[in-house]
Amino acid sequence: MAGLPERAEISPTADLTAAAPEAAAAELPPEIVAQSLGEYFRAYGGRIRAGESGVLPVVVAMVAIVVVFQAISPNNVYLSAGNVVNLFQQSAVIMVLAMAEGFALVLGEIDLSVGFVGACGAAITVQLVQPATTNWPWPLAIVAGLLFCLAFGAIQGLLITLLRLPSFIVTLGGFLVANGLFLKILLFGPFSGYPNLIGQTDNLHVIYYLMWGTIDPTTSWIGAGVVVAGLGALIWWSDSRRRGSGLVAPPASISLIKIGVVAVVAIVVVAICNVNRANLGTLEGVPWVIPIVLAVLAAWTILLQRTKYGRYVYAIGGNPEAARRAGINLTLIRTTGFMLCSFTAGVGMLLYGSYLNGMSNNVQGGQYVLYAVAAAVIGGTSLMGGRGRPLHGVLGGLVIGAIYNGMYLMGLQFEWQYIVTGLVLLAAIVIDAVSRRGSGSGSATRV
Repeated sequence: MAGLPERAEISPTADLTAAAPEAAAAELPPEIVAQSLGEYFRAYGGRIRAGESGVLPVVVAMVAIVVVFQAISPNNVYLSAGNVVNLFQQSAVIMVLAMAEGFALVLGEIDLSVGFVGACGAAITVQLVQPATTNWPWPLAIVAGLLFCLAFGAIQGLLITLLRLPSFIVTLGGFLVANGLFLKILLFGPFSGYPNLIGQTDNLHVIYYLMWGTIDPTTSWIGAGVVVAGLGALIWWSDSRRRGSGLVAPPASISLIKIGVVAVVAIVVVAICNVNRANLGTLEGVPWVIPIVLAVLAAWTILLQRTKYGRYVYAIGGNPEAARRAGINLTLIRTTGFMLCSFTAGVGMLLYGSYLNGMSNNVQGGQYVLYAVAAAVIGGTSLMGGRGRPLHGVLGGLVIGAIYNGMYLMGLQFEWQYIVTGLVLLAAIVIDAVSRRGSGSGSATRV
């Protein structure tokens, strides 16, 4: 009888109470349980230990890639202003295609057609602005190309949702159909399959300058200041409003850190781009492709993170049956998801056409599909659905571009580029699988 009080002190309720802070830190986003900067980082550490590492692996990988290639590149030119700007331009197409693929992946699907669907849209635009044929104004030509991509995505989305066909098979068929249509589109007009952007008309120049045009250095600084001020005000106002309403929001110090990081990144990027990169003459200023990619990133981040449509996308990717029972229109959300996927691919391949100064049948649509999926997964988007952000596509595209750029400087053969990219992709998939398994096992244990 004397031992009864001792056993009563070690009750199940007491055990659960003692474990509650650690469980909350591992299971919930840091901003839910954190009331100070220290608590925030402790909670974030708990999430990392539980397998929810976020973008941390890709950031660490990017730092490692930069350090290694800067050390071994000839004359240490990897971080020179000219090469860094080239890296941005080379990565832009993969970034945008990865953001496109993200719509399908978050839904728990896949789209294998984005390379050639986007190429069809870009080829339509390049053909329509040719002065020897239709000579359309560039805005109408771009709209026409993107409308084609939207229509193609809608057809694929309806086949997948209404007939309940596997997205892998439907988009594989779309890949082949779009490849054939792309070759047909190239044959229109007197160009023998190689419409280009060489000429003196503004229509041709605007498309060409999407990738190769630059913003005046002074205007670049002004634009960066406006972007940082606007984004900083939005971050502070949004977090402050949520804190004032008693809703989930990070501590004020975290909001200030976010604004500071945005400002530092903007200053570094503009400073690098404003260095004269030409061997002869002058070439300076931020390339137009950078604000274009940032605009796509901002638009799709707002759509997925701040709207009801975005919440529905994540709900379907996480658990389609639960989403259906909650009253979400799966057909509508999935179909529009594939439409946005194809639309974004059209933007990406238009940048590719600008980069090549035209379109030709040498476009490797299949290869770019693989790069898009790899970049999205490397950045942190899950192949299992329900998890991923447009930022993941940008970061993953930057990693792939950094690898290829460094290997090109080293003069390595193409087969090594494929091998290294494949190994990085496998590593990202392993991290994704381990993190999900850890989260799942942790939840099961607590239940």
